[in-house]
Amino acid sequence: MSQQHDSASADIAKRDAHQLRRGSLGVFGIAFFVISAAAPLTAMAGGAPVAMLLGNGPGIPLAYVVVSVILLIFAVGYTTMARHHTSTGAFYSFVARGLRQPSGGAAALIALLGYNAMQIGLYGLFGAAAAGFFADNLGITIPWWVFVFVAMAIIAVLGYRQVDLSVKVLSILVSLEFLIVLILDIAILIKGGQGGTAPLTAAPFTWSAFTSGSIAIALLFNFASFIGFEATTIYSEEARDPKRTVPRATFVAVLTIGLFYTVTTYLMVEGQGAAGLQEYLAGLTPDPTVFLFQLGATYIGTALTTVMSLLFISSVFAALLAFHNAVARYLFALGREGLVPAQLGRTHSVHLSPHMGSLSQSVLAFVIVLIFVVTGQDPVLALFTWLTQLGTLAIIVLMSLASVAVVAFFARHRELESNPLRTLVAPIVGGLAMAAVAVYAASQFGLLIGNPESPLRWILPALIVVAAVAGVITAVTLKGRSPELYAQMGRHRDIDLQPGA
Repeated sequence: MSQQHDSASADIAKRDAHQLRRGSLGVFGIAFFVISAAAPLTAMAGGAPVAMLLGNGPGIPLAYVVVSVILLIFAVGYTTMARHHTSTGAFYSFVARGLRQPSGGAAALIALLGYNAMQIGLYGLFGAAAAGFFADNLGITIPWWVFVFVAMAIIAVLGYRQVDLSVKVLSILVSLEFLIVLILDIAILIKGGQGGTAPLTAAPFTWSAFTSGSIAIALLFNFASFIGFEATTIYSEEARDPKRTVPRATFVAVLTIGLFYTVTTYLMVEGQGAAGLQEYLAGLTPDPTVFLFQLGATYIGTALTTVMSLLFISSVFAALLAFHNAVARYLFALGREGLVPAQLGRTHSVHLSPHMGSLSQSVLAFVIVLIFVVTGQDPVLALFTWLTQLGTLAIIVLMSLASVAVVAFFARHRELESNPLRTLVAPIVGGLAMAAVAVYAASQFGLLIGNPESPLRWILPALIVVAAVAGVITAVTLKGRSPELYAQMGRHRDIDLQPGA
C-alpha cells in the first residue's frame, strides 16, 4: 500500500514539474488575449448587423448595455473565486472544486468542445473573408481553404512558442482593429446621422427601440459577441500576481468590450437611421455583414474602408490565436491532472509553453477543416455558423455551472470571503441569467444556425450533453485508476515564483 502511495506521489510530482512561464503576463497582456477572442471588429462587422436584423433592430445598443451588466454581475462571483483559486483549468477547475470531481470532469470536456468549436469554426469566416478580399481588391481568386491552412500554420508556430510572443502579435492586431472602428465612430459623431444629413438622436436608447423586435434573439447574439472574455483565469498561472491581475483583467475586458460595442452599434444605427433599419438590413441579405463597410464608404472613404476590410481579416486571425491558446492551456491542465493523456500536460523545455496541447489542437483543427473542404461545405454557412454557435452555447452552459460552483465553494470556505454579495447574490443572479440564456439558445438553435428545420438544431446541442456524460465517466475512471490524481482534480496552485522564474 505504501509502495502504491509512493508511486502515485512520484507521478503527481512528475506532472507538477511541468509548469507554464510564470509572471509573463500583466493585466493588459491577459486583457489583450480575451479581447482578441471576443474579436471586436468581427463582432461589429459580422455579428451586430445580424443581431439588428433578427433581433430588436435599433434597440441593439441598449441590449448591449443589458448584456454588459449581466456579465459584470457574473464576473463579480467569478473573480472573487479567482482571487482564492489559481489554475489554468479555469471553468473546469472552478467546477471541480465547487461541485466536486464528477462535475469537474463534465465541465472539462464541455470546455474542450466549446473552445475547440469556436476556434475551428472561426477558420471558416477567416477563409471566406481573406478569399473575398483578394478577389475584390486584387482580382486574384484563391480557394478559401488555402488561406485557412496558411493561417493554421502560423498559429501553430505562435502557440508552440512562449506566450509573450503571442501577446505582442495580438496587441498590434487588436490595437489596429480598435483604431479603425474608432475612426469611423468619430466620423459619424462629427458628421451626424443618416449619412451625415441629420443630427444624432437618443432613439436607440429608448424603451420603444429596445422592444421593437425580438429582445431574446438580440440578447442571445449579443452574448455571443462577448464569448472569450471569461478566459482570463486560463492565464492565471502565467500572470504576475494572479490574485489581482486576473480580476482586473476580467473587468477591464468586460468594460472595454461592452463600452466599445454599445457606442459603435449606437453610431451604426444613427449612421443609417433608426427608422426602417431592419428593412434596410433585410435588403442586404444574404450578406448583411456588409453594413459596417457601407457605412465606412459613406463616412471615411473607400481607402480606409479597404483598410477596415483587411483589419477585419486580422481581427478574425487574432480571435483564432486567442482561442487556440485557450484550448492549449485547457489541454495542459487536464493532461497534468490525468483527465487526458499525460503528454498533453507537458511544457516545452525552452519556451515553457503548453506545446503538446498546442500541437494537438492544430492537428484537430486541420482534420476537421479538411473534412469540411473535402465534403464541399460552405465556409461561412456551415463551418463558421454551425461550430461557433455550438461553441457559444457550450461556453454559456459552462458560465452557468461556474456560477453555481462559486456559491458551493464559498459555502464550504466561509472563512475566505465574508461579503455575501460577492459569494452568493452575484453568482446566483449571474448563474440564473446564464442558465436562462442557455435554455433559450438551445430552443432556438435552428434559427441560430440559419436552418430551423435542420436535424443539426438538436444534434449539435446534444453534443454538449454527450461531452458532459463523457466527462463524468472520465472522472470516475480516473478515480478507479488513480485516487490520488482524482483527489487533486482542479486543485489550487500557489504562484509563489518570481516573474520569469
